[in-house]
Amino acid sequence: MASLNKVMIIGNVGTDPEMRFTPNGNPVTSFRIAASRTYTTPDGERRQETEWFSVVTWNKLAETCNQFLTKGQRAYVEGRLQTRSWEGQDGQRRTRVEIVANRVLFLDRRAVAALPEETGEEGIEPDEIPF
Repeated sequence: MASLNKVMIIGNVGTDPEMRFTPNGNPVTSFRIAASRTYTTPDGERRQETEWFSVVTWNKLAETCNQFLTKGQRAYVEGRLQTRSWEGQDGQRRTRVEIVANRVLFLDRRAVAALPEETGEEGIEPDEIPF
């Protein structure tokens, strides 16, 4: 039986992207994105919950995100979930679940217009996202 590990997020970029390079010279860019939902409690009170996600991009996508994304922009992120563990400076074991993105669409019109010239791909307007 086949497995599926896929996540799609639309939200606001919460940190400016940070690009670094692996020892082999491959670019990797990371940033945070926030997705909110609004709901009404049984008492009729409207509430909003925000969930934060860590996103990692590699190679050409990492370069593009570093160049075009800024804090506050809306973006669509598609990829897979990956759990990463390491030992902190205090000796404690740390774990983080991140989205390893294979697709990032810039939903602010300014960025959508600039992207096709840089990547050779067609720009996608927010209204064209199929959900």
